[in-house]
Amino acid sequence: MSYQEEYQRWLDSPALSTAEWEELKAIENNPKEIESRFFAPLEFGTAGLRGEMAVGLRRMNVHVIRHATQAFAEVIKAEGPEACRKGVVVCYDCRINSEVFAHEAAAVMAANGIHVRVFDALRPTPELSYAVLHYGAQAGINVTASHNPKEYNGYKVYWADGAQLPPQHAAAVADYMTKLNIFKDVKRMSFDAALQQGLIEYLGEETDEAFLKEVMAMSIDPAVVRRVADNFKIVYTPFHGCGWRLVPEALHRLGVQHVIPVPEQMVLDGSFPTVASPNPENPEGFYLAVDLAKEVGSDLIVGTDPDSDRVGVMVRAKDGEYHTLTGNQMGCLLMDYIITARREQGTLPKNAAGLSTIVSTKMVRKICEDNGVHFDETFTGFKFIAEKLAEYAKTDAYQYVLGFEESYGYMMGDYVRDKDAVTASMMIVEMAAHYHEKGMTLADALEALYEKYGRFGEKTLNLVMPGLDGLEKMAALMAELRANPPADIAGTAVLRMRDYKDGSVNVPGLGKVENTPMSGSNVLYFELEDGCSFIVRPSGTEPKIKIYILAQGKDAADVQAKIEKYNAFAETLKR
Repeated sequence: MSYQEEYQRWLDSPALSTAEWEELKAIENNPKEIESRFFAPLEFGTAGLRGEMAVGLRRMNVHVIRHATQAFAEVIKAEGPEACRKGVVVCYDCRINSEVFAHEAAAVMAANGIHVRVFDALRPTPELSYAVLHYGAQAGINVTASHNPKEYNGYKVYWADGAQLPPQHAAAVADYMTKLNIFKDVKRMSFDAALQQGLIEYLGEETDEAFLKEVMAMSIDPAVVRRVADNFKIVYTPFHGCGWRLVPEALHRLGVQHVIPVPEQMVLDGSFPTVASPNPENPEGFYLAVDLAKEVGSDLIVGTDPDSDRVGVMVRAKDGEYHTLTGNQMGCLLMDYIITARREQGTLPKNAAGLSTIVSTKMVRKICEDNGVHFDETFTGFKFIAEKLAEYAKTDAYQYVLGFEESYGYMMGDYVRDKDAVTASMMIVEMAAHYHEKGMTLADALEALYEKYGRFGEKTLNLVMPGLDGLEKMAALMAELRANPPADIAGTAVLRMRDYKDGSVNVPGLGKVENTPMSGSNVLYFELEDGCSFIVRPSGTEPKIKIYILAQGKDAADVQAKIEKYNAFAETLKR
């Protein structure tokens, strides 16, 4: 079916409301917009769906939500009656239409005979992961687009282990979506009727309390917070999102007396009126928090993204200004603190392990190895970290103390299997209090780590490839690098190229020499002669190629020079 035929099919469908029909009718003389909305459906991956909100096959709207939910329901029903009884937990964030989409998903599940627990209001993503485990549910659905711009929404799916959907189940959902008619094959009932019949039940404060109990149990040395409480101040922003209540509550329970929220950004609003982007990776979003921190005299700013699974931090440096700590830097600070503090408290497991991803800093491996802690890498995404933890559990080989990835995501404990900004915020603040008592900020602590473990630095570059041909451009770039891998990058010889798609390890002039320990991800990893790494992979959620530069050197200037050199090479890959 052509995109014009698909467009007409939607226009002719009685399932559309008057407003939806009028929205589509308004673009009838705009073939590019029609093609953009109807040339293909949104791809359903292991993380579910994500896209701009509008009417159309390739947009996020109630029809796409219902369609995906019916397909997911078929996968759950295939597990048998017990899986339907265990049911699904549904959660949502602050975005426009999130509650509507969540209730639509819940109603479709109920119409399929699958029990539903839905939160009575927006909640952090990690609490959804927790609730799936806590209630013994078969699956979970979270309506969120994380830190994407306001025009986006998404549909993330989880399995019984509390982690994002395994690849085989995601593939099954995608397959059902190709077979089910988006308008005719979806089972539906009203949300209110399902609620009255007991097919849907609300989750509320009792789940919050159970979750917070687990969060607070992760504290290693709460006494240090109480000792510095009088003059220890934290500025916090949830960027208009889901962390607004539980993050400050966790910090108060930890013993922090001065949690100072940014009032303008405590307002729940999916249009994110005070920021261009609600992403804690972008320092410009912290401008209100920086002004407030200067006013109240706080050394530390904590910000969580709209669904509260990622956390960003700014810290006052010696120049008096506030600087962002990257996800890599925070991961290293947390890994060192957790290992050291738990060893001092006598709670570090003998078989302790740290986890990160192949695109995250190499410094974390150095920290783990120097402390006698096992270290493993996974592909990007917490579903892969969760898979590694499942391997650990089968043999009781290791007990992890922290898992993180460079994009500001951290996980600890056994009660969630996804990024968790609530627990991470609590642990970051405890760590900051530990250094505060020593007269140090986290910026000082990071410098101390560099002196101890060596100088490392990282940069991520996004090569945005928008438009209908964006996916083709991304595929062409990856194909070209595979077919003609560079012998050097910016004048530095390539020692080896790891192709994680097929698991091959190639040496220039020799070809394939061995296999990587894991495969199946579209990533090219270039190991360079100077100890640096240059990594290329397409984004799984946005039309861009991501390039990661992992550098190390004798001092800060050396590391920065290498980053700039490889960044200049990366820019030449743009098309």
